[in-house]
Amino acid sequence: MEFFSDLTLLVDSTFRTATPLVLAGLAGLVAERSGIVDIGLEGKMLAAAFAAAAAAAVTGNPWVGMVAGVLASMFLALVHGYVSIAQRGNQIVSGMAINIAVAGLAPTLANFWFRQGGQTPLLGDEARFSAINLPFAESLSTVPIVGQLYSEIISGHNFITYLTVLLIPAVAWMLYRTSFGLRLRAVGENPEAVDTAGISVTKLRYQAVLIGGFLCGLSGVVLSTGMGAAFIRDMSAGKGYLALAAMIFGRWKPVPTLFACLLFGFVDALQGRLQGEDLPLIGEIPVQFTIMLPYVLTVIILAGFAGKMDAPKASGIPYEKDH
Repeated sequence: MEFFSDLTLLVDSTFRTATPLVLAGLAGLVAERSGIVDIGLEGKMLAAAFAAAAAAAVTGNPWVGMVAGVLASMFLALVHGYVSIAQRGNQIVSGMAINIAVAGLAPTLANFWFRQGGQTPLLGDEARFSAINLPFAESLSTVPIVGQLYSEIISGHNFITYLTVLLIPAVAWMLYRTSFGLRLRAVGENPEAVDTAGISVTKLRYQAVLIGGFLCGLSGVVLSTGMGAAFIRDMSAGKGYLALAAMIFGRWKPVPTLFACLLFGFVDALQGRLQGEDLPLIGEIPVQFTIMLPYVLTVIILAGFAGKMDAPKASGIPYEKDH
């Protein structure tokens, strides 16, 4: 029974840690399906985390923080879109420029405004997205197996985690069940054909990067006002790159990307629980080794599988002709 309790807690932690990865993975997926490579997920997550925490700290309202975080991410998405679509610039360079700029700018602004060493003030419960206890979760917690699954895994997550559960099928429906999704996928494969049909390639790609900016904004918001209670320097800790790896491993499809994010989330949750544990025949694993597990898995996946996967054909290629 103790093993089941530990497993339940591990699965619960997996869902929490996977939430920002799933949102960022979907953001990259939508952008790249339109032909725009968005390697700037990390920077947009960090910008959203800072803006959300700063706004929530000033107003004491997490919803204001969420709006500020999403707007910050969408603004950077527009910048990336302008460089990549209007100016036909190098999409990789643009994305990396966003990552580098935000990594330095966010803590600098935090230090200038709050004077707390590059981080925002600690948020109280009223200024962040706290855990939501679903009906009967407390009373069912003593019921073996079913009660534990409900009270520990299904209940007790923050608003953005539950919103993510709804956004996954929504994005899949948008991509595969709507005319907009059909056009979006088409422009990522053959923009010339889309343009010939009288549909604006530029407009579609801007819409895609803005949707990606919205999703990536939520990813950053949950980092600082859901999972955490403040913005700290480099708090995204490479999650944007992990989301990119999950998207590639998921073959640019929503459901496989979700499972890849859950895999990364599981490894991240596992490394947290392995720290300080004395394992049979192995002993205590060094903290540095457990922390690097998600990133080692990323390298293994990209080295072993990325070469066998085909990205959208027009991905990363600027399109010059449009109506």
